Amino acid sequence: MNIAIVGATGNVGRKLIEILETRNFEISELYLVASSRSEGKKIKFLEKEHTVIALEKFDFSKVKIAFFAAGSSIAEKWAHIAAEKTIVIDNSKYFRKDPDVPLIVPEVNSKKLSDVKNKNIIANGNCSVIPVVVALKPLHDLYNVKRIVASTYQSVSGAGKEPMDELLSQTKEYFENKKLDSKFFTKQIAFNAIPHIDSFLESGYTKEEQKTSDEIKKILDKKIKVTSTCVRIPVLVSHSISANVEFDKKCDLDEIRTVLSSSPGCKVVDEHKDGGYITPVEAEDKFETFISRIRLDDSQPNTINLWIVSDNLLKGAALNAIQIAEGLIKEEFYGR
Repeated sequence: MNIAIVGATGNVGRKLIEILETRNFEISELYLVASSRSEGKKIKFLEKEHTVIALEKFDFSKVKIAFFAAGSSIAEKWAHIAAEKTIVIDNSKYFRKDPDVPLIVPEVNSKKLSDVKNKNIIANGNCSVIPVVVALKPLHDLYNVKRIVASTYQSVSGAGKEPMDELLSQTKEYFENKKLDSKFFTKQIAFNAIPHIDSFLESGYTKEEQKTSDEIKKILDKKIKVTSTCVRIPVLVSHSISANVEFDKKCDLDEIRTVLSSSPGCKVVDEHKDGGYITPVEAEDKFETFISRIRLDDSQPNTINLWIVSDNLLKGAALNAIQIAEGLIKEEFYGR
């Protein structure tokens, strides 16, 4: 099978390449596609150098599946063009709200893969929503989730490579007693927390917070009530979510731990002692969604608190996209 990666030189594009190297994903030919600025660059895949092709020059009829990892503006302009000739798995936010485009997290709603036939496009979820729905799907099946209050603590890699560089440069400048200039964030990101991701809406919520609500409903259940606060923190990789989850039924903590421990993509690390939980640094480069700090909310019935951590470049982006592709291949939904 021939595969293309659009945005191959970016954070998610490079993670796609890394994961394809480690998984049993049979590829006849891999095409690495990016902007004209990156044309001619060399990137290794399975010890072979591949030359980056300019997007404007690439013929999508050469591939069965094209991963798009280049942002909304590229998806808006090029995804429909590509979808005339191949299946597109898009990592941007552009198609997530489109009712005719399936928004897929394989552990949660793989049955929706067949909806790819609508437009030949599948949307990959938000990098902080994916771990939430992976952790909550088995609990929703058990107790029926009624309401979610989510506080997300998102790493700078969710904003791209240049914001990562800004965190590193600000950290260095901080110790050199220099003035810190913020180009990619509204305030200093080093040694700080910024309760603002994406632009503000009239409601007072940000677009990121609205996406959290919209996508959880689309992926998991439209009846669930969701509210969230999204915070950017000075961490390079991995997003964390503090989730307060209310159920329709009485829940049991032992049953919750048992079910989560055996659910696809989940790993429970929940010891009531110093260090008995997972932090962003430990989740980096791991495929699992980690669940810690599982406890009852003693302020109201049928409610628990969870701490969820996942590598946003892997399960939050590249890994989930590849799992979507694997599902398409397994069910033979690829190609026309």
